[in-house]
Amino acid sequence: MDWRQYIHSDPKILLGKPTVKGTRLSVEFLLGLFAAGWTEQQVLENYPTLSSEALRAVFAFTAE
Repeated sequence: MDWRQYIHSDPKILLGKPTVKGTRLSVEFLLGLFAAGWTEQQVLENYPTLSSEALRAVFAFTAE
């Protein structure tokens, strides 16, 4: 998966932290939700602007 389609860093958004494009949701924040025990379904229900592909991109970005 090419995470670059979904993840970017802009110094004007969250001080340049990597975020999901089109949102103010950082990779760090989303990983924290999973670490706290949230499921993919819970994340998608609570943040409807996200897609399953964007969540996979978060993990691909982190793995790289």
